[in-house]
Amino acid sequence: MINKEKLRIDKYLWAIRLFKTRTAAAEACDKGRVKLGGDSVKASRTVHIGDIYDVKTEHRRWVIEVVGLLFQRVQFSEAVNFYIDKTPEEEKQRLDYQAAVFYSGKRKTKIGRPTKKERRDLDDFME
Repeated sequence: MINKEKLRIDKYLWAIRLFKTRTAAAEACDKGRVKLGGDSVKASRTVHIGDIYDVKTEHRRWVIEVVGLLFQRVQFSEAVNFYIDKTPEEEKQRLDYQAAVFYSGKRKTKIGRPTKKERRDLDDFME
């Protein structure tokens, strides 16, 4: 998309789907979680092709290089064409490990309060 207007970093991060809302992207900029060359950037900073940003979202850290300007939010499959993910391998491995050991939904045995069934069995045993 060729466009002569300037593109703000908060709008760009929202458009490429690193943040769910533009407000969340602007907040990340205000809190210093978006950096260019080690320096924090404001939400109003203009994005240029070739810029490399270090972005910390709620769940992970990204290092992205801008390869195209995206002015509107599009599908993820299209949005990935507008940046190159240069995140270090150790960060990606950490995320894979976290996903593998994430809470499975089952309660660990004999830890915490009894389930409803365990409570009924205990009551039956005590009577």
